Amino acid sequence: MSSITAGKRKGSQEGKSGRTFQWISGIILTIGGLFFLLPFFWMMMSSFKPENEIVQIPPTLWPETFTLYNFQYLFENMNFGIYLRNTLIIVAFSFVGLLLNAAAGFGFAKYDFKGRNALFVLVLATMMIPSQVTMIPVYLILNTLGLTNTMTGIVLPGLVGAFGIFLFRQFMSTVPTELLEATRLDGASEYRIFLQIVLPISKPILAVQAILTFIAGWNSFLWPLIIANDEGLYTLSVGLSLLKGQYAANFGLQMAGATFMVAPVILLFTYFQKHIIENFSISGMK
Repeated sequence: MSSITAGKRKGSQEGKSGRTFQWISGIILTIGGLFFLLPFFWMMMSSFKPENEIVQIPPTLWPETFTLYNFQYLFENMNFGIYLRNTLIIVAFSFVGLLLNAAAGFGFAKYDFKGRNALFVLVLATMMIPSQVTMIPVYLILNTLGLTNTMTGIVLPGLVGAFGIFLFRQFMSTVPTELLEATRLDGASEYRIFLQIVLPISKPILAVQAILTFIAGWNSFLWPLIIANDEGLYTLSVGLSLLKGQYAANFGLQMAGATFMVAPVILLFTYFQKHIIENFSISGMK
């Protein structure tokens, strides 16, 4: 009886020590997270401050004088409206490319055709080639086609990618083939199977790829800078780089531009984070 009581006491002590460790770990991680968030919060708040308040000593975290002048100046005098339009066009076409990647992944996963494995290995092999290596050949091809300095030339090379095809293929390989066969017996076309059966099942990987696609399109910098000579085709990242060079001493404008670039990515990630966690959970169970 005494041994049972001692065992219960030992288990209770271990449980208390475990909860104490969790509390301490949580407090440390929370403090660390706040330290990491502080620069982003200060950047966002500084974008709403006048220039004299940003450089004053001691600095203020919350704006004493709230103003939208920095954002108004960006859109009225720095063509940020045009940069935003171009960036949204690139993002929209990137999501079209997302569907193309999903369709290719579905084809590799569920269709048995001659040379499928060899073609898939060839697609994977392109992942080993750095994008910087292919920029000059792609530029020469587009120049021959007369697509340089055009929006088509900006969005066309990034429509599909080996990494996206690989992720969709790996996920869609787990979709039960019996389910697809039963749908075919009911008279469903291949397009309907893909759009109404496979894509809804692939929601977790679609969410992850949507975030990656949005971030890649939203932050597109090097390729638009290379392919476009007209400032009317520049993106937000290129505009932010121009802002840093032309207004290096104006911290308010730089903070506003950086905030405008970072905020949508944070909001999108916050909205889709549950799908990312769900995808990791599904991958762990497999």
